[in-house]
Amino acid sequence: MGKNNISLRGKSILGLEYLSEDEMNLVLDTAKEMKNIINRDIKKVPALRGKSIINLFYEPSTRTRTSFELAGKYLGADVVNITASTSSIVKGESLRDTLLTVEAMGVDAIVMRHKAEGAAEYADKVVSPAIINAGDGAHAHPSQGLLNMFTIKEHKNKIKGLKVAILGDILHSRVARSDIWGLRKMGAEVHIAGPKTLLPRFIENEKGIFVHDRIEDAVENADVINVLRIQLERQKTGLFPSPREYARIFGLNKERLSRAKDDVLVLHPGPMNRGLEISPDVAYCNHSAIQEQVQNGVAIRMALLTLVLMGGKSLEIND
Repeated sequence: MGKNNISLRGKSILGLEYLSEDEMNLVLDTAKEMKNIINRDIKKVPALRGKSIINLFYEPSTRTRTSFELAGKYLGADVVNITASTSSIVKGESLRDTLLTVEAMGVDAIVMRHKAEGAAEYADKVVSPAIINAGDGAHAHPSQGLLNMFTIKEHKNKIKGLKVAILGDILHSRVARSDIWGLRKMGAEVHIAGPKTLLPRFIENEKGIFVHDRIEDAVENADVINVLRIQLERQKTGLFPSPREYARIFGLNKERLSRAKDDVLVLHPGPMNRGLEISPDVAYCNHSAIQEQVQNGVAIRMALLTLVLMGGKSLEIND
């Protein structure tokens, strides 16, 4: 199928394992156009005028929820935020009933974050609006994976053939899973390092993934290093001795960064535990694109909303 025939219209975005390389490239190409809108004085286009989007968040979020909200508003859609702590969810309303209530209001898309793996796929079966997965437990975070690839492509002009090191808490990270699915489909070589207790068992048998005991081996000659947040809120105790020990053995610092390529790109999904998985001098060094990732997140989410709700041929970005 040629690129011109690809469409995501009406398709739920549940995980990058369900998107083809061509579909992901379509999102990345569209995001490039969307970034031009973000950099304009007047950040408003009528592409999604008359469309309604619900952000349904069962877990706290700053970057993802705000960027989806801004993305919808920049495109002219009506956007409403529902958070668990301020809705009927606290009265015991089930996920199914909440989804049916939202559907009955006539919304076109539901952006959903939930603590349970598979919640987005469940929602897709229950209601007819398009579902965009904004994170389901430790399973997937497709828009974060896409914005990471978009940032890499902007800096490196390609993804295929790059050595990408992913460091830290792979076990609890939906970002890591989305990165791995996306990067492998796009032809990158994925290297992983972290404490054995934070690596899922299946990963060592996966084709195209190289698992290292030492962070130094993973970052050696790396083109890109993606440092994952240590997810203290999801972890049980005893997965590593102490934060200090973790930082000493597995934290990305200037010395370890020097083993990577001279033009290495450093990413982090945020929020950062500075001094734990990443040292402050690396987080704010010239190699870091961490703040740029935030802007790219808005562009990617604008692209997803447009492609899902309108397809790729209805853009009115010059208005």
